Amino acid sequence: MKRTLICSAVVCVLAGGAPLYPSQARAQTHSTHKTAHADESAMQAAVGVYAQIDEPDILLSISREGHRLYVEGARSPKLELHTAGIDRFTATNGQMYDFERDNTGNFVGMSLSSGHTGTSAIRSYKKISSTPQQLNHYRAYVRSEAMIPMRDGARLHTVILRPAESGNNDPLPFLMTRTPYGVDGFTSDYVNSSKPEMAASGYIFVAQDMRGRYKSEGTFVMNRPLVHTLGDRTDPSKIDESTDAYDTVEWLVKHVPNNNGRVGVYGVSYPGFLTIMAEIDHHPAVMAVSPQAPMTDVWLGDDFFHNGAFRETYAFDYVQQLEAQKTDKRVSMQEDIYSFFLRYGNFENAAKAANMAHLPTARYFIEQPEYTKFWRDMSVLPHLTKVEVPTLEVGGYFDQEDMFGTQAEYAALHAHEQTGGPRVYMVLGPWNHGRWNTTTRHLGALDFGEPTGDEYRKRYEFPFFEKFLKERSGFNLPDTATFRTGTNKWQEYKSWPPPEGFHVARLYLSPHMGLSFTAPRGKNDRAAASYVSDPSNPIPYRERPIESTYGNGSRWRPWLSTSQAFLKDRKDILSFSTPPLEKDTTITGDILADIFASTSGSDADWVVKLIDAYPADAPAPMAGYQVMIVDEIFRGRYLHSFQKAGPLESNKITEFKWSLHAADHTFRKGHQIMVQIQSTWFPLYDRNPQTFVPNIMTAPAEAYKAQTHTIYFSAKHPSHLEVMVPDSER
Repeated sequence: MKRTLICSAVVCVLAGGAPLYPSQARAQTHSTHKTAHADESAMQAAVGVYAQIDEPDILLSISREGHRLYVEGARSPKLELHTAGIDRFTATNGQMYDFERDNTGNFVGMSLSSGHTGTSAIRSYKKISSTPQQLNHYRAYVRSEAMIPMRDGARLHTVILRPAESGNNDPLPFLMTRTPYGVDGFTSDYVNSSKPEMAASGYIFVAQDMRGRYKSEGTFVMNRPLVHTLGDRTDPSKIDESTDAYDTVEWLVKHVPNNNGRVGVYGVSYPGFLTIMAEIDHHPAVMAVSPQAPMTDVWLGDDFFHNGAFRETYAFDYVQQLEAQKTDKRVSMQEDIYSFFLRYGNFENAAKAANMAHLPTARYFIEQPEYTKFWRDMSVLPHLTKVEVPTLEVGGYFDQEDMFGTQAEYAALHAHEQTGGPRVYMVLGPWNHGRWNTTTRHLGALDFGEPTGDEYRKRYEFPFFEKFLKERSGFNLPDTATFRTGTNKWQEYKSWPPPEGFHVARLYLSPHMGLSFTAPRGKNDRAAASYVSDPSNPIPYRERPIESTYGNGSRWRPWLSTSQAFLKDRKDILSFSTPPLEKDTTITGDILADIFASTSGSDADWVVKLIDAYPADAPAPMAGYQVMIVDEIFRGRYLHSFQKAGPLESNKITEFKWSLHAADHTFRKGHQIMVQIQSTWFPLYDRNPQTFVPNIMTAPAEAYKAQTHTIYFSAKHPSHLEVMVPDSER
């Protein structure tokens, strides 16, 4: 974009940039450099602290040392600024800083852009102080690389970062992550920006390319099952992610100097899966682990299936990304993915069109769509029979990829806690996938009033590792911490769901599309509402066009926080609502859908969404906003068994129960509680033909038929959500 000079009697402004006073504008036509005295004046005027306008917790401090100007942030390195024009400076990393003056000529703000043109990725800052602060506590780390041998002879590429200055020279613990996404970018700057407190405290950071990925040897296997005999490390042919973690730790403690013999392991998503595998039959040096949004069971509730419903777009993109090459190659199609999958009908056709049907996991999608031994062997849950080391599970309520794993692992481990033994802890916050590692108050249009990711890191993650790897005080979490949305306050509990101060309640669907905590009464056993679900016109899961998961311009990451109001004109959704609430109403804990339904067909999907509906007069941008609090799908063919699909009996009232997962949310006074039910959610999930076929992945076009679905809410068939509410709200 060109920068156009716009003048008035008072000021000339570069569109998209900083204001220029008339004399400055004339000077710029002659030279982009001012005199030394003018530079000195601008440098001094720039000194101070600036807060990002959209994210006021992101601060930049500009300081002066003699004739040099520097900029730093809490999570960005200290860089020198150089004069690049009138009231413009450029940093050594190429970022442009355009400063803004008020009518008196004082600097009052600036715009920061990432490109040399000064027009890309512009962020605006307001000057909040003329006194600079030391925001940056970076600690320099020295980088080395190693090819660490595994028991079968394969060598795994590993990056090791050790503090350049070790302070009092005390031995330091390791903090390790293993990943399929490449570790070449694992540098001193990276650990200082991503883990600033731990980097300042001092750890030996380790990052490793997992087997078969990037520079590591061996063969990559998606969510490689656990195969070695626990406690037996004598068979070099039995390798898995647990043994690879064990062998890595064994090498580290023996070969990296000045370590204290303690290892912490952490990771988000696939690295979260690798983290929990490092706990199972762990090396004695592993003292603490933090699986964050871990892939735990990719059929029951994580990346590839939810309760049997196939997550079509994500599986399509992710399998190509991980199995088509050793390095990441993100899928970025140029058409609306909704149209693409509708055109090819079933997943097998789409996979063949993308030339991916031969990839290992894609073949299993097509050949084994049920919960077969192949998928069950990939699950971590059967192996979580004891808490081996202190464990901090972390997840987000708006996680678009792995909400299930965090809560499932916590529940499995919590059931096996023993008095005096290591414990499992959990933190749940208002985040999408991995966003707890950022500094932000927002998720899309939602504003939580405080930088929840920073607070999580300082309150829980940093003290957790400090306690178990350095024996320092400060970690006092009783069991579970959640950030209660709505009131936007942290809560801490002795276990999850909360054992005290709450009771189970039922939120019933009721006649006239109502919603109530009062059970239905009367003799009308057929009280119901119906809709026609047409596979040729499925409900989009977000506004179109729908981009590839990680493609250019993708809106995938925040989609769970987007308003559902764009679906208001659909006739194939049932919406049940309370009247505007007369008082705040809190719902906490795991939420269970208990729905009585029938279909004119022989198969059906059921999607239930619990929604906070904002009033029409709420402040912008939340007027009329409908934000999902929890949501989940259930594929009807698995009513009796996930391992063996079967048809539904046409027009028979049938009870379906499934978890919508956890919430800790307050519906504010004047809002409405809404429950929506639908039967397509496309193309996030593939279409159910609604006539039973042996394999939906290969279903013929003629199998896809419109059917009438009916939801019942009588005294005999009381469809409801089971929730927990505070005792104070009885």
